[in-house]
Amino acid sequence: MAGKYIVGSIVGSFVVTYACDDLVSDRKIFGDQGRPRQLFWTRGGGEATDQKFQAWPRTAGPPVVMNPISRQNFILKTGAESQGDRRASLED
Repeated sequence: MAGKYIVGSIVGSFVVTYACDDLVSDRKIFGDQGRPRQLFWTRGGGEATDQKFQAWPRTAGPPVVMNPISRQNFILKTGAESQGDRRASLED
């Protein structure tokens, strides 16, 4: 008795899934999501983005290590920086 309800529910869920997939991907009810917008390419945005990504030198912040327990980032110091801090604390 319960088997027909289970099978019917599974078949019904596949029908709903297929209908939603057909509407979104094949009929494109939300627009053509697979292409970049034409406005972006007509105003030269693509070239500006490419120039930005290919710019040199690339700069970044100091290297960090993340503590996975507290999710807090710590800035790594190089050898010279860390020794300078030790000397300053010893002089105090």
